Amino acid sequence: MKKNIITLLLSVFIGSSCSAGNNNPYTNLSLSDKKATPETVSLYKKLNQLTQKGFLFGHQDDLAYGVNWKYENGRSDIKDVTGDYPAVYGWDIAGLEKDNPNNIDGVPFDKMKKYIQEANERGGISTISWHFDNPATGKDAWDHTPNSLKTILPGGENHQKFTSWLDKAANFFLSLKDKKGKQIPVLFRPYHELTGGWFWWGKGNCTPEEFKMAWKFTFEYLQKKGVHNLIYVYNTSSFSSKEDFLANYPGDDFADIISFDSYQNNDDKDGQKFVAEVQKQLKIINEIGLQKHKLIAIAEAGYEAIPDPKWWTGTLNKAIGDYKISYVLLWRNHGWQEKEQKMHYYAPFSGQVSEKDFVDFYNLDKTLFEKDIQKALK
Repeated sequence: MKKNIITLLLSVFIGSSCSAGNNNPYTNLSLSDKKATPETVSLYKKLNQLTQKGFLFGHQDDLAYGVNWKYENGRSDIKDVTGDYPAVYGWDIAGLEKDNPNNIDGVPFDKMKKYIQEANERGGISTISWHFDNPATGKDAWDHTPNSLKTILPGGENHQKFTSWLDKAANFFLSLKDKKGKQIPVLFRPYHELTGGWFWWGKGNCTPEEFKMAWKFTFEYLQKKGVHNLIYVYNTSSFSSKEDFLANYPGDDFADIISFDSYQNNDDKDGQKFVAEVQKQLKIINEIGLQKHKLIAIAEAGYEAIPDPKWWTGTLNKAIGDYKISYVLLWRNHGWQEKEQKMHYYAPFSGQVSEKDFVDFYNLDKTLFEKDIQKALK
């Protein structure tokens, strides 16, 4: 990535100001887990530094599969197009709670662990969500039977079941180690899209106080089990105001990154609604981030099948604008026919209509991919 000397000097100045105790809202940050591993603390500092250079590009399940391929060693649709990997890799651990060998998207957990280790070795960053089943009904995460979340709280009829799930998650997080035996830090995004009503933990299916209790219990229980390699990501779907975004917020001591998810719909062909919504929400979340000294991110985004050949530079780049977000993660490329599932993808692949524009997007100074991470930190 290209950087002129003025920007470089400015970055050095900001870094030295931070070390001198400057209370710059972008740099006065600390992890909520006070026992976080040195590697986790280091990653959080890197994420903070990188916001001064640009934003990290991420892709869900990037190394596991893509359009017309699965489990090919070292392959990635992003790499096929740009020659570089994403900076951020998204994964989901749903299925772990049921002792399934594969996650909700069919990715074997042993392969997922290997992909996280490979990405970490190259300098890449992994983020994990959890579409866990509804513990009250045994149905999937989208079963939004009211008051289900209440049952996992201490004293609730499914509390023990839920703690057994957390035990399994803790074992998985603790098993993520590099070649030196050190735990790999990951961004953990539990109870995601919480302002939507489609998950059992979502808006309308529990009270804000119940949600906060569940979040805090999860946070404290994992640490009690010795898990200290997580950076916690608070994540909403759409929201209309600061109050709406923070309604279920567990507090500054329980979250490290604040984020939201946003997708362009098919009835928004020119992307104007998407750009307006993302800009509105970034304005709100940026103010909150500055006030609370938290990094901000777009934890999920995309336009299914990307029919717009200029979507990357013309729509997504415009939507993010000049806001200093940590990362944006595009959803997965489920690129094969299997049973009732259709092909759907959110990132380009070789021959896709937006491929050329994505290369232009990749070449922007502010877009950071895997190779850019080490360059940007020099």
